[in-house]
Amino acid sequence: MQPESIIYHGQLLAIIIWHQFNEPGIHFFTPNELSQQLAYMRHPTGKVIEPHVHNPVVREVQYTQEVLFIKKGKLRIDFYNDQQEYLESRILEAGDVILLVTGGHGFEVLEEIEMIEVKQGPYVGEQDKTRFIGITAQQAKIVE
Repeated sequence: MQPESIIYHGQLLAIIIWHQFNEPGIHFFTPNELSQQLAYMRHPTGKVIEPHVHNPVVREVQYTQEVLFIKKGKLRIDFYNDQQEYLESRILEAGDVILLVTGGHGFEVLEEIEMIEVKQGPYVGEQDKTRFIGITAQQAKIVE
């Protein structure tokens, strides 16, 4: 199953790498200008990745972008536009990875979940987000 980009009116909201994706090589799914880069890598035994260091480069980050790695369980993610209007939902399960780029999002745990979140720092607490009332489970429009 190919990765999926969630787009609303030309705005990239999220990129999902479904757990079934397993193509060989290196696959970047993000445009170079995003402050969070997401790639999938699959290499054979013996492949050498040359040692390297990352050079200090000043970067400006406007919005927090986060990556969720679903280790166990099931999670419904609800997507919203910048005006906090609900758009649609997806179900993520073990092995799925999502990069949340823009717009709003909310979650409901459908089966006990273990996940890892990675996002830019430093963390500035509640200044980092605006909370709002989301949909109920009955209102979810799940796209498969």
